[in-house]
Amino acid sequence: MSVFSVSDLKVRFGRVEAVRGVTFDVDAGRTLAIVGESGSGKSAGLLGATGLLPISASVQGSVLHRGREILGASSGTLRKIRGAEIGFVFQDPLSNLHPLKTIGEQIGEAISAHRRMGRKERRERVLGLLDDVGIDNSATRLNQYPRHLSGGMRQRVMIAMAIALDPGLIIADEPTTALDVTVQASILDLLKRLQEKHGTALVFVSHDLAVVSDIADDVVVMRNGLVVEKAPAGVIYDRPKNAYTSQLLGAARLAGPRTYARPAAGEVGSPLLDVRSLGRSFEPSQPLLKDVSFVVGKGEILGLVGESGSGKSTIGRIIAGLDCPDAGTIALGGEEYASPGAISLKADLRRAIQVIFQDPYASLNPRRRVEAILADPFVIAGERDRARIGEKVRQLLSDVELPEEILGRLPSQLSGGQRQRIAIARSIALRPSLIVADEAVSALDITTQAKIVALLADLRDRLGISFLFISHDLGVVGELCDRVAVLENGRIVETGPARRIFEHPEHDYTKRLLAAVPGRRRQAVGFPLKVVSHAG
Repeated sequence: MSVFSVSDLKVRFGRVEAVRGVTFDVDAGRTLAIVGESGSGKSAGLLGATGLLPISASVQGSVLHRGREILGASSGTLRKIRGAEIGFVFQDPLSNLHPLKTIGEQIGEAISAHRRMGRKERRERVLGLLDDVGIDNSATRLNQYPRHLSGGMRQRVMIAMAIALDPGLIIADEPTTALDVTVQASILDLLKRLQEKHGTALVFVSHDLAVVSDIADDVVVMRNGLVVEKAPAGVIYDRPKNAYTSQLLGAARLAGPRTYARPAAGEVGSPLLDVRSLGRSFEPSQPLLKDVSFVVGKGEILGLVGESGSGKSTIGRIIAGLDCPDAGTIALGGEEYASPGAISLKADLRRAIQVIFQDPYASLNPRRRVEAILADPFVIAGERDRARIGEKVRQLLSDVELPEEILGRLPSQLSGGQRQRIAIARSIALRPSLIVADEAVSALDITTQAKIVALLADLRDRLGISFLFISHDLGVVGELCDRVAVLENGRIVETGPARRIFEHPEHDYTKRLLAAVPGRRRQAVGFPLKVVSHAG
């Protein structure tokens, strides 16, 4: 008997049919991956199946948990099942953990909500769970708050809460999307190890077939609320039958970049950005950046990679003039603008350096329409002719391949990819010479990522803009960037052409990062990972 069986599931929000007759099941000890682009119905289906959607949603079909129908069950019945028999791991642990409660309190609540247990026994159980999920110094972590933990550790806490009562099923919804490759690999290993230990059934939701390749036994591919293909993982990766599955595989960057940006010889042409001996400390005894030096050439895309906490975003903030260095200097086009304790960005330099942030929904004003958002740079720069501003705004939309009809829309009325294109359009409005792109594609699904990567490369080629591309996704970096700088604990440990870094890494840390790229581990044990195009 399957642990979890979904039949002809339909989810409707008003007139919108988000899930249309989905059927799948998962057995004990096996992992079912549900993949597809944003809006395909993956999360809506699972939330509907487990009674977590608002009452305004209409859910129909059949959902059996260990042979028992739970769709339409009372809220009391579902509360007894959720947490005790079905554990959940969601994408963003920071928004799912209470910021004012300690880690120990929150894991303890997950236990006491379903099982009576003495304080001492519960504490021992929480400590054991923290040890199980690989969090060191568990006795100390017990009294810390979510803000004290890294993204990877917060996700481990979520997993500890999910397995607290040894549920037979775990539903993990995009649990590794925002994590760097080494943390992502460790989370996948942890889920697999816990599954093997307890015989747990796992439903793993993701938009990335490369990530799924390292953990899935069976794969369900969804598009527009429908299941377009369902098969064992080996069949999906080696012999996909549906054109959409082939499209996802083509965008997945299995085991690394699909192509390299340019066959660069490693020589930087005319230097644009010159960073020398950069240092930054937030605590005197713990410097975050140590003697960081690199250059970005004119018309070049330099990728900056490293694990979470390595200092990548801090470098980007200092270069963009949003923070001051404690040591070192930065110059753009030969003009120095950053020195210890000081940032001096004149008007022309402020126009020359722009930023693209990770989350366009947060970086775009939700109350302003697209036309006003894109007009702002020109207004701030002193342009007063409305007709001329309108002409420039329409040109920006053309530059990022968006239709003029979206000018009257709010950010909430756009897709994630459209929002990021608007953020990119705003960043190129004043034709800067350098753009700092900080995790600019990490929140997007893989097909949208591929389009944004192609757009950035095209803007570089057409407009001659240089990019400092900060990312934890090595597949994207290898595909987009001319050269790569590898950052470990605040130090640059290796720099070189993208092809050389990926194919002949020299530093042990670089080798460790590459070994954690999704898909490489299956490839290492003989899994073919070849993409077969759909013939007809």
